[in-house]
Amino acid sequence: MPKTLETVLEIDLKALEHNYRFLRKRLKPETKFLGVVKAFAYGSDAVEIAKKLEHLGADYLAVAYVKEGVALRDAGIQAPILVLHPQPGNFKKLIKRCLEPSIYSPKILRTFLNACKTLNQKSYPIHIKFNTGLNRLGFWENDVDHIMDQIKDREEIKIASIFSHLAASEDLNEKVFTQQQITTFEKITNEVDEKLGYIPFKHLLNTSGIINYPEAQFDMVRSGIGLYGFGNDKKIDAELKPIATLKTVVSQIHKIEPNESVGYNRAYTSDDYRMTATLPIGHADGIGRQYGNNKSYVSVNGTLVPIIGNVCMDMIMIDVTNIDCKEGDEVIIFGEKPSAEEFATCANTISYELITGISQRVKRVYKGA
Repeated sequence: MPKTLETVLEIDLKALEHNYRFLRKRLKPETKFLGVVKAFAYGSDAVEIAKKLEHLGADYLAVAYVKEGVALRDAGIQAPILVLHPQPGNFKKLIKRCLEPSIYSPKILRTFLNACKTLNQKSYPIHIKFNTGLNRLGFWENDVDHIMDQIKDREEIKIASIFSHLAASEDLNEKVFTQQQITTFEKITNEVDEKLGYIPFKHLLNTSGIINYPEAQFDMVRSGIGLYGFGNDKKIDAELKPIATLKTVVSQIHKIEPNESVGYNRAYTSDDYRMTATLPIGHADGIGRQYGNNKSYVSVNGTLVPIIGNVCMDMIMIDVTNIDCKEGDEVIIFGEKPSAEEFATCANTISYELITGISQRVKRVYKGA
């Protein structure tokens, strides 16, 4: 890659391919694969990631909201797209763009049936979500009869799949709870198959589910964070490759005397003669104030150095005392070292929050296309 001249998020599409193939190898050949590309593909670039996954052979893609699916369709993505949390006001737009809704409540089911009738739809694919313990979205186990009554003799829709979401698949201390979820899901799907008259496909596993409960892969799995290089487990993380590296540059270097302060509210005061560097990145770019004041570290020419003082909207300051660096040098905020997980852990948060929060004003660049 050319020398970094500004703050950029470098996206490695070869790393994405590696992660996809790593996860695929843990599945049966016939198991379908859904790639989750919501939230700008976990803060990277939904269109480029979706294009790559489509090229690699992913069977489905998933987004959270209708507008995310619309953006993918506008970019030419043709793969089936599951919308995980659609809102009734967007149903007509969803149907127009051939997006497939998660139907998760009686109200959503009634409203979508009416939208399909108004638009003269027939056998429109929907996905019924059941709540098996996450208690976030989904029908209850005892709602099967209600669903069957609502769709009886209705030609507007056809159930493409039945699915649920594991609550703690990454935590083996919660294995009993996860097994209960799997058992409940099996019971629900058996009842649906018996009463529906045809067999929709099933999916339950997320990334950690693929790793820890491959016996419950059913007909399809859904992977989000794993595709982006994180497996919620140190051993798996070592096998995956983070696809995103957040880079910036040194804008200016200051010589600080003892007892001089740096940044807003004088949050940092030097204890000796110090060299500080100012970087063009801040909380407007997704690096929040919680990362300042020696909580987190960045890499300058291979050396980890602390962020000092309060993070500003557009800038952060780092301590480069005794470090061989100059203005214009590249700085790694997160990537391989430190990883996004390591960087986030320093501020008592998780990689998901960090990577999905990278602002859209940060330029995206690509390698391995």
